[in-house]
Amino acid sequence: MSWNKPFGRHGIEAALDGLAAAGVIPAGLDYSRITIEAPREEGLGHVAINAAMVLAKPAAMKPRELAEKIAEALRTDPSVCAVNVAGPGFINITLNDQVWYDELAEILRVGTNYGDTGLGAGEPVNVEFVSANPTGPMHVGHGRGAVYGDALSALLEKAGYKVTREYWINDAGTQIDTLARSFHLRYRQALGEQIDDIPEGLYPGEYLIEPAKTFAKQEGDKWLGEDESQWLDYVRKYAVDAMMDLIRVDLGRLGITMDTFTAESAIVTSGKVQDALDYLDDRGLIYTGVLEPPKGKKPDDWEPRPQTLFKSTQFGDDVDRPLKKSDDSWTYFSTDIAYHLDKFCRNFKIMINVWGADHGGYVKRMQAAVKAVSEDQGSLDVKLCQMINLLDGGKQIKMSKRSGNFITIAEVVEKVGKDVFRFIMLTRKNDAQLDFDLQSVTEQSRDNPVFYVQYAHARVHSVLRHASETFPDVDFSVQALREAPLDKLCDPAELELIMHMARWPKMIESAALSHEPHRIAFFLYDLAAAYHSLWNKGKDNTDLRFIVAQDRELTRARMALIHGVATIVASGLGIFGVTPVEEMR
Repeated sequence: MSWNKPFGRHGIEAALDGLAAAGVIPAGLDYSRITIEAPREEGLGHVAINAAMVLAKPAAMKPRELAEKIAEALRTDPSVCAVNVAGPGFINITLNDQVWYDELAEILRVGTNYGDTGLGAGEPVNVEFVSANPTGPMHVGHGRGAVYGDALSALLEKAGYKVTREYWINDAGTQIDTLARSFHLRYRQALGEQIDDIPEGLYPGEYLIEPAKTFAKQEGDKWLGEDESQWLDYVRKYAVDAMMDLIRVDLGRLGITMDTFTAESAIVTSGKVQDALDYLDDRGLIYTGVLEPPKGKKPDDWEPRPQTLFKSTQFGDDVDRPLKKSDDSWTYFSTDIAYHLDKFCRNFKIMINVWGADHGGYVKRMQAAVKAVSEDQGSLDVKLCQMINLLDGGKQIKMSKRSGNFITIAEVVEKVGKDVFRFIMLTRKNDAQLDFDLQSVTEQSRDNPVFYVQYAHARVHSVLRHASETFPDVDFSVQALREAPLDKLCDPAELELIMHMARWPKMIESAALSHEPHRIAFFLYDLAAAYHSLWNKGKDNTDLRFIVAQDRELTRARMALIHGVATIVASGLGIFGVTPVEEMR
């Protein structure tokens, strides 16, 4: 029996299989509910498992009795130093030091691929994010959802899923007609018409000026003096394309590349909305009815009328939802149903949508719709991103006049850089409010997580450079460090640092399953803190310095240790789309 991974399942499952083969427990028990993790309290060993607690009933044994049997089997594993049963049946395991040396060697061998897992088994996942209305460039609020969606996609890919990053282009509806009219106004301005104040209801942003000038050069005065009915469709399409060009540039500023852009107009014109509603109707999920007044509405404000309704309450929603407006046109919900059916037909059973917090009331109905159109074969997880409180030195930033009453991604990234922006966006859970202070995010202090983590990576490379100067005849490349005598790493702080690194694969799995990339930021910060702490100990205790001039073999072992730290940091920053640095400037 081999433990294989310190926080993996192989050791415990091998022990359980052995007990089943010996007739101690029934064969074929479900191991899926067994958790294998670090104990919550120090001094209880390295690994804690709940196997006896979850298997006792199906095994027809008392938890404590089963725990003793499992512990007895685990004690035969050469990787295990001690096994203790605590309380009603918890099992705490202490592993020998060689397990941790082997894990560090594995990190050095596979590099930033350490932590890659087959958890997802290539399952297709659709992550729809940003999906900002194409009425202007991306503002800083869009940036949080964009970074979150991209990092979540990278995290799922590392966990073995096949991810498609998708952008839903809302190019239908009244806001797009408003865009077209605003664009036509700027087109007239480009041809020499004096425009003073932008009329109420139109978009005032100066971002429309340049594309309108390009349009004017291309079209000349063709659309001047024409009735709106003549130019609206043509200008609408041109304006949407121009705004999507701006959005693609903004995505590029954040280092984001979408795999697929799906347009609402394409879903509508293809007939897929009617097809989706026909599909639901054939299953008896659409009816004509009268809804109760919405909560908070006064009776005299409410006009009850027969409506075409979807039985969303049958799938967990609070009320049934309208599919048609009073003018018999489809609601946005109808189009969204068709879009998610289209996703399911493209083989996406797992769908993740990243929305702004103001869409919270829309979640249940869309989850109900996905259950309905997929016949419970598909799932939709909606992640809501709270707004960003943008500050500069603790003071609220005023809106940008030139961008049309909002702060653009371009402005913020120009000031702090892509990497800083991306990392800070991931330091809080997506549904928690985030303060983004343009000054503090660039400060070089422990309180600034992006600096603190990057500094750990840079400090490792600084130490490696100094080691090469101290031992010019020693090869400190990662290939050579794989052969370093790791058993010289005997100090508890050194072993604890390796243990922290060894939790990385488990962290990847748990963060991927919960769809919470912010966990990676916390992990990296704690790893950086452990590394900086060990570095500081070397200032007071020369025996713990990374470079020991009188002992090249110990120095090689410690270079292997810190190279492992840099590898994990680089792996985590890779998920975040952040470039690790080798020097701090």
